[in-house]
Amino acid sequence: MRDELVFYTNPRSRGRIVRWMLEEVSVPYQTEILEYGTTMKAPGYLAINPMGKVPTIRHGAEVVTECAAICAYLADTYPEAKLAPPVGDRAKYYRWLFFAAGPLEAAVINASLGFVVPGEREVTAGYGTLANTLDALESAVSGNPYIAGETFSAADVYVGSQISWGLQFGTIKTRDSFEMYARRVIDRDAYRRTNDIDGPMS
Repeated sequence: MRDELVFYTNPRSRGRIVRWMLEEVSVPYQTEILEYGTTMKAPGYLAINPMGKVPTIRHGAEVVTECAAICAYLADTYPEAKLAPPVGDRAKYYRWLFFAAGPLEAAVINASLGFVVPGEREVTAGYGTLANTLDALESAVSGNPYIAGETFSAADVYVGSQISWGLQFGTIKTRDSFEMYARRVIDRDAYRRTNDIDGPMS
C-alpha cells in the first residue's frame, strides 16, 4: 500500500482546503473523519500528527501536515493535474501561497481574537498590520486572473479559501477585488464536489 493516500479531517475545519485540493488532483483517497477533543487527541492519531489537529495526509509512509504544505505536496506529487507552474516560473506561486499561510492567516486570526499589535511593535510582527496585509493581498489578486498569473494553481486553492472564508465570516472586509477573485476561483467542479462531500461551511 505504498501509494495509499489517507486524508484525516473534520468537515468543520481547514481540512476543507485539503479536500478541495484532493478533488482538484482527482486521485483516489481514503477519508478518516476525526472529532475534536476525542479521536483527534487519541494516541493513534497523535502518533501521526503530534499537534492533534487536522488536516493531515498520509501518503504511503509519508505524513504531511499544514494546509499550504499539503497543497504544494499534492501539486508536486500529481503533476498531471497541472496545479503548479513550471519549476522556473514559481516565484509568485510560492510567494503568495506562503504569504497567505503566514502573514495573512496570522493577521486575520489575531484581529478576529481582538488582538491589535501595538504601533511601536509592528516591526516585530511578521505582518505589521492587518490593513497593510490586506493591501498587499489586494495587489496580488488584482493584476491577473489567478494568484500566480493566467492559470489556476494550488496557490489559488489556499488563497481562495482564505479569502472566501474571510468574506463569508466577516474576518476579511469586503473589497471588490476580493469578491471578484473569490467568485472566480471557487467556480470549479472540484470546489463544488468538496461542498457536496463536506456540506456547507457555516
